[in-house]
Amino acid sequence: MPETEAQPQQPHAAAGVSMHDLLAACAAARVISTPPRAPEPQAHPVAENHREAA
Repeated sequence: MPETEAQPQQPHAAAGVSMHDLLAACAAARVISTPPRAPEPQAHPVAENHREAA
């Protein structure tokens, strides 16, 4: 019996999917899975009874 050498298997490309479509799908998945940002707090709240210095 001949000895068979273990050959590394190469990944198979998805048939019928262009690289452009694959990258676009990955980008869309990243956008959808990212939660929305929390609103930033206001740095200087506006005072209602603000008086100017003399």
